[in-house]
Amino acid sequence: MSTLIALIQREVRRLLKNPMYGFCMIGFPLIVMVFFTTLMGDGQPTNMPVGVVDADNTATTRKLTRMLDAFQSSKVVAHYNSVEQARKAMQQNEIYAFLYFPKGTTEQLLASRQPQVSFYYSMTCLTAGSLLFRDLKTISTLGAAAVGKSVLTAKGATDKQAQALLQPIVIDLHPLSNPWTNYNIYLSTMLIPGVLMLFIFLITPYSIGTELKFGDSKSWLHMAGGNMALALAGKILPQTLVFLCVMYAYMAYVFGILHFPCPGGILHILLLGALAVVAAQGFGIFMFSIMPSMRMSMSVCSLWGVLSFSMVGSAFPVSAMDSPLQALSWLFPLRHYFMLYQATVFNDYSLMSVWYHLTALLAFALLPVLTLRLLKRSMLEYKYLL
Repeated sequence: MSTLIALIQREVRRLLKNPMYGFCMIGFPLIVMVFFTTLMGDGQPTNMPVGVVDADNTATTRKLTRMLDAFQSSKVVAHYNSVEQARKAMQQNEIYAFLYFPKGTTEQLLASRQPQVSFYYSMTCLTAGSLLFRDLKTISTLGAAAVGKSVLTAKGATDKQAQALLQPIVIDLHPLSNPWTNYNIYLSTMLIPGVLMLFIFLITPYSIGTELKFGDSKSWLHMAGGNMALALAGKILPQTLVFLCVMYAYMAYVFGILHFPCPGGILHILLLGALAVVAAQGFGIFMFSIMPSMRMSMSVCSLWGVLSFSMVGSAFPVSAMDSPLQALSWLFPLRHYFMLYQATVFNDYSLMSVWYHLTALLAFALLPVLTLRLLKRSMLEYKYLL
């Protein structure tokens, strides 16, 4: 125990001496945390610019334009004389979409001749395109329903009869877990832990590689009595404590201050944070052990961390990927973190329902056990190359 305490004190001095640790373990993670949560603080993009080409210019089309402008996601910022002008504006990113009312729209509506109302939207940005498509489609449907109701009422139908004819099936929509459809809840709970795990991926091999870089590896191992596991524990434990504090600070911020839904409770949150930290550290140690080069191991860890955002399954479901990619997703700790978060914290399922993801994170944490001999040989024999 005295040897372990001495090793921990040695590592703490190294952490305090090198400002790189402070920036990457505390400073940058906190900046990322505040950046992403404030970037999507409104939950959804609002007041996205759209245009209108109103060749009919009647009270009905002007009313529909005002209704479109009243939606939260859309803001009518310009009226254009032709579709060509609106198309160029959309290509120049001045607007994300536009609605086109051809001449005679109202007249054909009143005569029940099915006028063609067109809307164009850009899918360059998936979120903006999807939200504006919903608003534009709603406006088109509302316009047709309003005229249809007026015609049926004029023919003697009651409001209830007209509504039954216009909407024979009423949709009762219930978004589960996130009824606000808040993108901050969807994305920040994946992006911020992913960035934190990326920093852990990088700092872990960096801290071990500096022992070789500055020629301290043999004295470090000698201080541990030749016990690689003890030396590694003395080096990693202070970093684990710092990363746990940062991870729990993030969780306290999003679940306690921002009130993200967490029906799973505090115990699942604490367990998930600890598993994420030790799994990322285990992966970083493993990578340095099989590639005892600080530059190479940090590069691979960086690549693995960046690929995690694509393989996690929050933007594109893993089940819809090709079979080789589905198998590859098991090699990313962030994927298992996200699945545990969704099941145990977000939806309040038991840990046993996703025991295989729990086992995978524990396996990542225990990976260094397989490579302790390789790491010890590297500390004793390898020399740092510029």
